[in-house]
Amino acid sequence: MKPVINIDDVKMRETGNGAGFAAKVASFGPQIGSTGMGVMLHVVEPGKKAFPFHVHHQIHELFVILEGEGTYRFGDREYPVRAGDVCAAPTGGAENAHQLINTGKETLKYLGISTMAETEVVEYPDSGKVAVISRFDWSTMSGGVRHIFRPGEPLDYFDGEA
Repeated sequence: MKPVINIDDVKMRETGNGAGFAAKVASFGPQIGSTGMGVMLHVVEPGKKAFPFHVHHQIHELFVILEGEGTYRFGDREYPVRAGDVCAAPTGGAENAHQLINTGKETLKYLGISTMAETEVVEYPDSGKVAVISRFDWSTMSGGVRHIFRPGEPLDYFDGEA
């Protein structure tokens, strides 16, 4: 294992829904031996977003803007960002929800650096969704548990149990 990688050499994959969400991303922390910190390269074209507005319950994130310009949604505020800016995304509630949007005219390229957690809960304030994730392999998009839902039907702990 080599503890150095150039971002020009990472294998990118496409993500998004083809409409407002479209990006090329590469998660490569494990490739360089990082087991306690995650790192993902994001490449987002003008007018697009890589991911929905969301907040983590366990994982803290930082975003380092490498190229381009955009808007950083954080809670109920928006901040202009450009190459050289660093954005914090601590855990919490809707007040810490975050999203980067390419509102510029050129490609927005940034690194997302995060702590790691085997189990995570993510809330999506814009859509009312919640994701529960445990032992999921983001590099292969498989394994573990990844359940996305909208809360609505409260169940008793023993519901459906024999």
